[in-house]
Amino acid sequence: MKMKSIVILVVLLISMEAAGCGQKEVHIIGGADGPTSIFLAENSSADSYIQIDQEMAKAMMELDDGHVVVDVRRQDEFEAGHIPGAICIPNESITDTQPAELPDLNQVILVYCRTGRRSKEASQKLFDMGYKNVFEFGGIVDWTGEVVTE
Repeated sequence: MKMKSIVILVVLLISMEAAGCGQKEVHIIGGADGPTSIFLAENSSADSYIQIDQEMAKAMMELDDGHVVVDVRRQDEFEAGHIPGAICIPNESITDTQPAELPDLNQVILVYCRTGRRSKEASQKLFDMGYKNVFEFGGIVDWTGEVVTE
């Protein structure tokens, strides 16, 4: 893993504790080659998902921790271009029933849309449904990483 990714993960941990945001307690688990996963402990005062920037999302996507990247745009938007490995669960389809594609309430879920509006709505709905580790990182319009089309 790149040193930049390690620094970003450590900065997230420090900034969350320093800010006293109280949403999640982040533990970075690593081996000889650096971080290999992120463990997020539930905090009783948490009332929302965690918003991260796209650099942090990229760093988290490099981890082999079983995370899932969720694109909450419509299927046609998804097919026009999406982040590699992402799955499409349109915001409009997220209601009060757990999506079949997301069976684990403790799984790390990275959520994005086109500009960030729908991803914020979807992230809050997932959090309210009981998902513990929801991270929202904005829109694909700002994404500087790879994009694939179907």
